[in-house]
Amino acid sequence: MSFLSATPIDLVTLIARIESPAYGGVASFLGQVRDHHDGRTVRRLEYSAYGPMAEAECARIVAEAEARWPVRVALEHRVGVLEIGDVAVAVAAAGAHRDEAFAACRFVIEEVKRRVPIWKKEFYQDGAVQWVDPARVAKEVTHS
Repeated sequence: MSFLSATPIDLVTLIARIESPAYGGVASFLGQVRDHHDGRTVRRLEYSAYGPMAEAECARIVAEAEARWPVRVALEHRVGVLEIGDVAVAVAAAGAHRDEAFAACRFVIEEVKRRVPIWKKEFYQDGAVQWVDPARVAKEVTHS
């Protein structure tokens, strides 16, 4: 199973991987490319990753979620150039009930942001280019 993708992510396909007649609750998260960051207009992003390590860490995170809750989890993260509105990351979790599906989904996206070696470069309207520190962004989200 590959977690990194150079092609667009399709949520329907992702959910199909985890569906089961035993699961009545499916929770999903889509992270889309937005048009701004820190008050600046963003034109596009570029994600890069240390592939083997990112794949292994994604597998560990999914396994941890599936061990912690009675769920199945699917995860994909884009690499390469993404335009505004493109899906950058998708997580889907299915369980018998909504509580475990929501909890597992949230756990997976937070751990991906915290642990997986994926880097984001932002291209701004004014022509500037900047790498975004994923640790700083994760802290802002976690502590706000």
